[in-house]
Amino acid sequence: MNEQRTNSFEPTEQQLVPEQWRQILTQVANAIASGNLDVLAGAPSVEPVSEASAAQIRGYVSGYPATLAPLPPESWDTSVCIFNGSEWEVLVDLWTFEEGRSDLVLHAFVGQGNVVRVHAVYVP
Repeated sequence: MNEQRTNSFEPTEQQLVPEQWRQILTQVANAIASGNLDVLAGAPSVEPVSEASAAQIRGYVSGYPATLAPLPPESWDTSVCIFNGSEWEVLVDLWTFEEGRSDLVLHAFVGQGNVVRVHAVYVP
């Protein structure tokens, strides 16, 4: 069995984000909401965010017409992941103070050892 599988679903089926990833993904989402991706620099379960990804994230967040809020537990009711053959792709629904659940998502990958690689923030 592939060590990346975390539950009994087929790896090609979209599914809810596993519990064991939620804490670190919440930290990532909260760092994005606070505008301080630097706090992730020492996190052992997060790859360093590339300057290109950080710039994209800052651009989308600053251009969005609402203010990102800390990630509430309700986000896990709708956030999903899917195995792409080599790693898990994760879409975390982000929240704002004004809207609640927003149109923005955090797109990240979870690979070997459950290490998170932040890709982008965008409106799908």
